[in-house]
Formats: sequence, C-alpha cells, structure tokens
Amino acid sequence: MCYRYIALTNQLADSFDSSGCQLADVLRESGMESRGHMGRLVLFAPRQTPILPLRGGGILLGDLYDKNGKPVTNPAALQHHPTPSALRQHLLDRYWGEYLLFQPADNGTESITLMRDPSGGIACAYSVQSGNGFITSDLSVASRIGLYRDRVDWDFVSHCLIYPYMKVSRTGLAGISELLPGCLLSIDGKNTSTVLAWSPWSFVAPEERHDDPAVAARKIQEITTCVVRAMAETDRTLLLELSGGLDSSIVAACLAQTRSRVTCCTAVTPLPGADERRYAAQITEQLGVELMQRPLEFADAAIAFPLPQHSLRPAVWSLSCAVTRVMDDAADTQNVRSHFSGSGGDTIFCYLTSAAPAADAFRERGFTAGWQAIINLTRLHGCTIAKAAQLTMRKLYWPPKPVIRAEYSLLTQIGEAPPLELHPWFSAPPNALPGDRERIVDLAGNQLFRDGTLRAGGRRIRMPLLSQPVMEACLRVPTWMWISGGQNRAVARAAFSGQLPPDVLSRRSKGTFMNYASAAYNRNTKTIRQFLLDGHLRSRGLLDLHNLELLLDSQQPASGRSFMRVLTLCMIENWVRNHV
Repeated sequence: MCYRYIALTNQLADSFDSSGCQLADVLRESGMESRGHMGRLVLFAPRQTPILPLRGGGILLGDLYDKNGKPVTNPAALQHHPTPSALRQHLLDRYWGEYLLFQPADNGTESITLMRDPSGGIACAYSVQSGNGFITSDLSVASRIGLYRDRVDWDFVSHCLIYPYMKVSRTGLAGISELLPGCLLSIDGKNTSTVLAWSPWSFVAPEERHDDPAVAARKIQEITTCVVRAMAETDRTLLLELSGGLDSSIVAACLAQTRSRVTCCTAVTPLPGADERRYAAQITEQLGVELMQRPLEFADAAIAFPLPQHSLRPAVWSLSCAVTRVMDDAADTQNVRSHFSGSGGDTIFCYLTSAAPAADAFRERGFTAGWQAIINLTRLHGCTIAKAAQLTMRKLYWPPKPVIRAEYSLLTQIGEAPPLELHPWFSAPPNALPGDRERIVDLAGNQLFRDGTLRAGGRRIRMPLLSQPVMEACLRVPTWMWISGGQNRAVARAAFSGQLPPDVLSRRSKGTFMNYASAAYNRNTKTIRQFLLDGHLRSRGLLDLHNLELLLDSQQPASGRSFMRVLTLCMIENWVRNHV
C-alpha cells in the first residue's frame, strides 16, 4: 500500500508532545500514530508503514535495499558514520529504494534535514514558515487536523499554461512546495533551503562512462532485473500494465520466476493505433500468466473528473482518467497491492529523436565513431547521410536550444513570460554533451509521471525503470551506443535479447493513443466548449476566447497539436475546479 505520513516541526511538534493533544487524537482516528521523534520533529504514520530508526538520531521511512536487492530492516546492517551527511552519502552510494531520510544537521543544532530518494517513490509536500510547519505525503491529512486549506496559486497556474509539462518544486497550491526527487531540504531555525543530494550529471561524467557495449548491456540486465524483483517481492501481488512495447515487456521479463503473484493487463481502444494485444500476448504466454484485456471506451475519457487532494499540480488529463478506470477495475478484480509499469523507459533507454548522439560520438570518440553514429542515424530515421551529417554539425557547433519551450497558443499572454523557476537538473556542467543535455532534461520531465498516474485503493505505483540503480546504469551508457546498428534503445535490446520474444525485441513501431484521444476530443467538443468558456481560466482572463471558439466550432478536423493543446487546457481547468 502507499505509505502515508505527516511530520510536524518546531512549535507544531512541541504541541504534540503534550498529553491529550486534540490534534494527535484526530491523527490517531485517521490511523496515524507517533512513529518517531528527532529533535523538534515528530513523525506520524500508520503502524504498517516501515520505519527504520538510525544511529545518530535519524529516521528512514519507506523501503531500503542493498545493491543485491535485499531489504534492509535492521539499522545495525548500516555502517556507522561520524556525521549525518556521511551516512546520507553512504546510502546514496551503496543502497537504493523508495524512502525519505530525516536527519539532524551536521552542526549539532536542532536543525533538520530531509532527503527524498532519487526515484521520488514516496510523495513529499511541505509547508514550513519560520521553521514551523508540516511535511506530508497527503495534504488531506494536514487538512483534517486544520493545518492546511486549499488555495490556488494563480501565478503558478499562469506559468503552467505556458510550461505545462515542466516539473518544479513550486506547486499550484499557495504555500505548498514539493521536495523534488534526489533533493535535500534543510530547516534551520526560521530558514529553509533545498540543494541537490543526487544528480544525474554525476553519472555521465567521463570517468563513469562505459566503453564496452557488451558490459553496459550486462549491467543493465542485471540491475534492472534486481530492482524489479526486489519491488515485486516486497509487494507480493501486482498488476503489470503491459502495452507490449519494449519498456513494459522488459519489466515483464524481469518478473519471470519471481515469487510474487503477477497479473498483466492491456488496454484496448475502439480505434487502431494502440491495440498491442499481439505483442502483449507473447509476453504473457512466456510468463505463463493470463493477459487481461480491458476495453478503453470513449466515455471513459472524461473532461471533468475528481482528483485527490494531494494532487499538487495539473498533470492528469482525459486519457489518464480513462486508463485509470481500466487498470483500477483489473486491480480490484485481482486484489493486488501495486501497479507496475514501464513508465520512463523511452528516456531511461535514451530514445532520442535528434542528431545529438552522433554529436556526442564526435566529441567523445572522434571522427570514426562520429561517422559511424551518422550512419546509424540514417538507418534509424530513414534519412540521407547528408541530412544526418548536417543535423549533427548543428548539434556540434550551434548553441544549445532553451531547455524548455514556451507555449502561448490559445492564451491572452503575449510577450515573454519566463518560468517561475527551473528544475535543478537543468543546470548542466561546462562542456556537457548535447545528447546528455537532452536526455537529462527529458528525465526531469519524467517526474511528472507520478503526478499524472491516478490509481485507487491505496495501491502503490511502481515505476522500476525510474529507480535510482536503473537510472545510474543507463546514464553511464553514452548516447551514441543506444543507436548502434540503427536501432533505438539498442543497448536495452541487447541486454534482454535472450528474454524477449523476437517480435517484441525487433519491433520498431510504437503503440499510440493519438487516434483515441482525437476521437474522444471530437466527440466532446460541445462539452469542452462549455467547460472552458464557463470556467475559471476564462474568468481570470487567461484564454484567447476568439481563437479558442474558432477552433472548437470548426468543421475541419483539428490537428494533433491543436486538440492536444485544448485537452491540456481542460486538464488545467479541471485541476483548478478541484481546488477552489
């Protein structure tokens, strides 16, 4: 089950130390109990939530594994370190998991630090002012004890309309921030600050690089298998959301011979494009399990739908709503504890569509490797050598493009509106390679996947390809290795070549829900029109009503970019309606 908790700091923590505190009674009624104190911080969580008290006064909440995938349940198994920061670095270097690490500061004061593991597997929102406040997985817990009331941050909403798919620590709720994966929050008296504790840039450094594709493939196979099996055996029963594409099929291959009960489900749309049953069936036959097939009806793609209170920003759109119904139904039927998916696989396995890998090869290995990478680009994309070479030279000699592009269509906003903040991973070191820039920017964007994945029943959302060990293993592989032989995700294919059916291993196509999304849009234009024109975005004067009405009233089919933009506006409007 999802791990729920709330931690209270300073004066709020002090108030919970007094006997008979009404707030503590309310938490107990919600299934929460005091699970640990650290200085002026008290941590509440359900009894079944794993808590590991650490030597030196720290608290680890969640699941911790060693490099072999063995759960760490005894703090004595961890080496003693002279300072909290030394222990923190030891955990990042030698262990992994889905956890939060609460620690005292190195300076011996009552200051508090909190690190969220690099995968972001446990939610972490906080509101701390003058040292007093709360840190929680679920804002409904803070609301229940009177510490929080929903207020929309309209500056963030304006930012989100222009940069809808950029994750930052600021949220759409006033006074609430999110501790991003791999970051460290320090609460020092009246001040708070955040820094990176783990950075993907460390693993693309020259000294970390693989130079042998066979070794890289073997490492990826071993590490991915270890992570998937460790998570599966923690959960014991799971539903794999199986598309039949390479990424979810790799997760399925890693589940072979696990001791957990595995169920697989694929969604089937009424239109061609996303019917993956041919491939998914081969995977389940190999696993020896039944393939559940669930229809994705147009009526499932709702425009207005409820969101949980812990939804910190707009990220759930109509397709997400439809998939949620299908997968929740399957999970309820099978009585499983978690949902597994191959989310993030395209980025993790370096599915870049630009010429950046060839540019990286020239920079790293010189002319021969660069020229071979250009040839691989022509095979991968079906273009001429001249075109591939031209695009590669641009990547080599032109300045890098902005890491994030503004989108002003259908908005009243004119002129430049810089983002409120940037993701900390966007700060590339000097001489960063073009391909590494692109994949790390994409990796930061993948952190929205958890925000956009709704599942009911308190079941855990498992995205093993975005775990710390898998990220590190794949980042160590140069971008140009991933297009070897003119194949995308070539190293991942080599890694699992003996475990996947030939049809899945060699396929170059990808399933797409674009036909389904387009049809759902066309069937709902009247509903969308009323939803947006009677909504909060319009009342705030944020929408370009003239062009929006022209688009919605047009008899011509909307382009993919146009209808997706409208559905994005609906996503944001729906989020706002859930929080006002």
